[in-house]
Amino acid sequence: MSLAGTFDCTLKTPLGAKSGSLVVVPSPDGESFSGTLSNAMLGTVEIAHGTIDGDMLLCSFDVAQPTRMTVSCEIIVDGDSLNGFVKAGMFGTMKLTGTRA
Repeated sequence: MSLAGTFDCTLKTPLGAKSGSLVVVPSPDGESFSGTLSNAMLGTVEIAHGTIDGDMLLCSFDVAQPTRMTVSCEIIVDGDSLNGFVKAGMFGTMKLTGTRA
């Protein structure tokens, strides 16, 4: 199954669960992806230079809210579901789960 699509996600943060979405647009060669990550805490963040490694999505980007920090993601897509981790500066590593919308 393709990694492309929109996923409804839940991020387990120290401030409680945050709902949002992840949009994945793979490159034609299947080695990278672009897209967006959206939730109430971060707003909508553009992912410009994500990497695809098999069924794993890897990306890193800078955000300005709720504070300036670098966010990195490691996400495994398994059919219509995803599981992974988001590392967000002082907030630490948080679990991310989701299903294809």
